[in-house]
Amino acid sequence: MRKLLSKLILKILGWKVVLQGDVNVLNRCILVVAPHTHNMEYLLGNLAYWSLKKPLKIIIKDAHTKAWYGFLVRGLGGIGIDRSQKNDLVNFVADEFKKDNFSLVITPEGTRSWVPKWRKGFYHMALAAKVPIVLAAGDFKRKTMYLAYTIPYERIASVSYAELMDEIQEYYIKNDIVPKIPANWNPNINGND
Repeated sequence: MRKLLSKLILKILGWKVVLQGDVNVLNRCILVVAPHTHNMEYLLGNLAYWSLKKPLKIIIKDAHTKAWYGFLVRGLGGIGIDRSQKNDLVNFVADEFKKDNFSLVITPEGTRSWVPKWRKGFYHMALAAKVPIVLAAGDFKRKTMYLAYTIPYERIASVSYAELMDEIQEYYIKNDIVPKIPANWNPNINGND
């Protein structure tokens, strides 16, 4: 039911999903979503994943998973984290992947505002969990969700962080992704001039 409903909503909104790799990689990966300039990108991304019938999770403040509506947040893939405590998110994520297969949504910008460079957590999580990094993007100019461009774990483990970031940056620039709020997107994700 969720698959059909999400396909219908995407069609009504005029959005399409374009796969840039094997759809099965979406069963188990760190899903890097960028640009992240507006909450609409998350909603469209969920619809795209549901339309493909793939498992999706996101790390969120535990206040949302413990609230009266927490059953809904957990049902949508929310994993609650107490942010008032020091958490070892890298190993927490690796342990979650030992229990289950899913795509973990990470927005390395860390905010919907403009940032000078990305945070590195997604990289360390992929290494610790031994899963690929899959890139995803919502292009508001073309009304297209791009999914499944894959950087295999073996490649992540064999190149430097800088080389990996160059490859990811090239992907977003080459695809000319236009976010919901372009002024909040910095395609220079390395923070290099």
